Amino acid sequence: MDWTDLQHFLALAREGTLSAAARSLNVDHVTVARRVAALEASLSLKLVDRRPRSYELTENGKRIAKIGAPMAETAFAVERAVQASKSGIGGEITISAPPSLANVLIAPKLIRLRQQHPGIRIKLIGEKRTVSLNRREADLALRLSRPTEPGLIARKIGYFEFALYGSPDYLKRTPPHAFAFVAYDSSMDEAPQQRWLMRFAASREIVLRTSDLENQAAAARTGMGLAALPKFLGEADPQLERYDVGGRPVGREVWLVVHRDLRRTPTIRAVAGFIEDCLA
Repeated sequence: MDWTDLQHFLALAREGTLSAAARSLNVDHVTVARRVAALEASLSLKLVDRRPRSYELTENGKRIAKIGAPMAETAFAVERAVQASKSGIGGEITISAPPSLANVLIAPKLIRLRQQHPGIRIKLIGEKRTVSLNRREADLALRLSRPTEPGLIARKIGYFEFALYGSPDYLKRTPPHAFAFVAYDSSMDEAPQQRWLMRFAASREIVLRTSDLENQAAAARTGMGLAALPKFLGEADPQLERYDVGGRPVGREVWLVVHRDLRRTPTIRAVAGFIEDCLA
């Protein structure tokens, strides 16, 4: 049995779909499917039922996944121990952050980290999903709420507010009662900024729903309507103008998260300090 084949199968069992397993392993879904098939061949055991749009674990697959899960956790713990044992500053560090934070606040400043620590290589992943630091999907993560997973250390390092933005021409020619709005899709209905926007919009029209803040900003620039954007994004855009709604603005906390096994590693500490400076 090839351990790598088992690793891919366990990722499929854990994540539930080929695409999600592929993301967690940083490979494509074809590789996951091929590795699972190779494991079945080596074990002479059917582990999954292949359906048109999904893979379902067989009873044997569920049993093997349950037995193998601790092996995967042990392997991740070994990887963390190896990384924590390194005394120098260098190597690759993966940072996961919401796309807007990664694109606007971190990426433009990476040259500073490069100049200070040329031996560090950064992999910056801008994504909304919550990556697993326990499974080494990232070494450091920025989250907009305090994590509850065991084994993680979190520190609040920032706070940002939202405001409504539209194109100057739109705000000039459109009376408030006729405002239209650009909002998140339903996957973000429980987010504080979405609830705030929907309360203000009331019965007025939502002309676009999208999960991507850059899309929202682009739509607002063209005059489609008003979007709730982070001030660090809206204030820096010359094609957007803030519309003051009064009252207390809605905001989000920013938490820097690391696994407790790695928190004292010199490279992790150097990159964590850089991220804090980016959000200062």
